[in-house]
Amino acid sequence: MPSLRASRPARRAAALGLVLLAACRGERTPGADQARRPVTVSTSAAQVAAHAAANTQAISSRRTAIVAAVERAAKAVVSINVTSTREVPRSPWDFFFVPEGARVVQGYGTGFIIRPNGVIVTNQHVVANATKVVVTLPDGTDLEAKVLGEDPLTDVAVVKVNRQDLPTITTGHSTDLMIGEWVVAMGNPYAYLLGNAEPTVTVGVVSATSRNILPTDGQTGLYLDMIQTDAAINPGNSGGPLANALGEVVGVNSSIFSSTGGSVGLGFAIPIERALRVADEIIKSGSVRRAWVGLDVQGAEAMRDWKSAGGVVVSGVTPQGPAARAGLREGDVLVEANGRPLRNYLDWEAVKLDLHVGDSVDVRVRSGGGTVKRRIVTGDLPTVTAAKVTVLQDLQLVNVTPQIQAERSIRSDQGALIYRISPQVSRATGLREGDVIVGVNRTAVHAASQVEDLFNVRPGQVIRVYLERDGEITFTDLVFR
Repeated sequence: MPSLRASRPARRAAALGLVLLAACRGERTPGADQARRPVTVSTSAAQVAAHAAANTQAISSRRTAIVAAVERAAKAVVSINVTSTREVPRSPWDFFFVPEGARVVQGYGTGFIIRPNGVIVTNQHVVANATKVVVTLPDGTDLEAKVLGEDPLTDVAVVKVNRQDLPTITTGHSTDLMIGEWVVAMGNPYAYLLGNAEPTVTVGVVSATSRNILPTDGQTGLYLDMIQTDAAINPGNSGGPLANALGEVVGVNSSIFSSTGGSVGLGFAIPIERALRVADEIIKSGSVRRAWVGLDVQGAEAMRDWKSAGGVVVSGVTPQGPAARAGLREGDVLVEANGRPLRNYLDWEAVKLDLHVGDSVDVRVRSGGGTVKRRIVTGDLPTVTAAKVTVLQDLQLVNVTPQIQAERSIRSDQGALIYRISPQVSRATGLREGDVIVGVNRTAVHAASQVEDLFNVRPGQVIRVYLERDGEITFTDLVFR
């Protein structure tokens, strides 16, 4: 007699221990009442346990390390919406339809909470020129934020919201990343356009570490020692965290290489150690205190020759600076700094970028036919320690000295460097930070103290100010009211 197998639904019902009723139709026959009685199909305890184990295994297989990493990190990811004023290229039609001055634009990005009292790290380019910043928490709450400080050189900024007991990220290390290990990029691409505040998650691997990106026109930041990943980083992801498979944040999503504006698998993140160091300095003092070594090296023009040079050629040493005191001379070749081989000037810039004032730099130098070791003890930038002269209330000047000339790559050997200027005075006068005032009308400027007297003119008088800007001499006319 052929054996019968229950259909798949019947087997499933049996496994669940359901009660099946036999349906009897037609005439009653002997034993029919017995046929109508419920028949219970039961399963053994072993079968129930096996089914439960299978379900548990299935759920466990879905809850991967990536899922756990996202759950751990996402709670501290926020969306940042920025209202800012930016100079926008103007067309001839703008003069008919658009008022003069900077335009108000809306931008967005991502950040992550590093302290429970509402301190958030993001990219500097996210909040540049911000007039209003609104942070959206993962639960959808909108909070107005204050920019505590920005550092364009490292592309790191810190904002703060007035809220306590917020969840924070868990910090990892970028120094022990392995090529090929999984990483997760989190952010808020297109901000509110996606309809909620939950961060978007993309997954990839660490493609490379210690990537140095050549500066391009208009780029204020130095993207050095970057983490490269193929996890998609799209518009709005800037400032979000890059986390490892443990949910530990190892970097800050910052930039991409793309010919289309979208991700093509070449994303870059700032190492978390650098981001937190910069953030700590901003929280303490509102700005970053740069370390000064007092030497220049051959730059992009020497990139093709670095293999034959076998290091970085020193092109100038500032008199009485840290490098001069350490015994370095023009023409020396730096081949190693703090144990790191120097292939080109970007490697040297990467070493300097992570130095604190007072740190020592142990360098190996090829000099005079031999190789020697030198120790450079860094100091403050000459512009930081120089005496400041304030004119027009919001314009700070310092004298150009050989040290400041070397620090800022100024061609003029005298004049008054604009160290700080308010945005209002800058827009009204056309002057910028970094300009060097070398003359007013027919008078050469030798010191910052002269400028105050030369600007002391009657209302309505026009004066011509001669400037060195980006190595070129130009001028602007000012009308005093």
